[in-house]
Amino acid sequence: MKSPNKNKRKKSNPDFAALNLFAEAGLLKKIRRSGWWVAGIKDPETVAEHCFRCTVMGYYLAHLEKVDPSKVVLMALFNDIHESRINDLHKMGHYYIDFKEAEKKVFKDQIAHLDKNVKNELESLRREYEGQRTKAAIVARDADILECLLQAKEYYDNGYPKAKTFFQRAPDHLKTASAKKFWKQIQGWHSAQWWQHIVKFER
Repeated sequence: MKSPNKNKRKKSNPDFAALNLFAEAGLLKKIRRSGWWVAGIKDPETVAEHCFRCTVMGYYLAHLEKVDPSKVVLMALFNDIHESRINDLHKMGHYYIDFKEAEKKVFKDQIAHLDKNVKNELESLRREYEGQRTKAAIVARDADILECLLQAKEYYDNGYPKAKTFFQRAPDHLKTASAKKFWKQIQGWHSAQWWQHIVKFER
């Protein structure tokens, strides 16, 4: 039987804490974005898939808005890391449960024993993102919303008409000129356009 003190030392070791976080982040590849279920989408994208594209979009928006892209990318990358423990909860669930407090508690526990410099940076980025007072934080949040809108358009184009209900309120929360411009373009764009000009059929 292992001694309690030995277990405690291992838990507080930054390397073990990092490995645990790496493994925990892998769960996001299995957790589905639950909001789409109400739109009739049985097998929606995972949280990890959302975070990846959100990060790509955040990087691009950051350049357009002339803010530090590395900061925006980090905010977007770690924005939903807490969902590895408490899963994704759609907006109806948020109405009944104080999910924001749960997010903060999980994130605090997740980074508690990481390397001090990493922990401090992630804490700072999280506070900045949640505060939504800096341009970088606003851009990162816009990337999150815009990715959801892009995903909704893809589902709509692929035969899920209820996905269009997400077009009604989410766009009102976009704040940057770049994100608003992209949203206008998305509405008149078909999500299959990106590959149709590449694929050529020949007789």
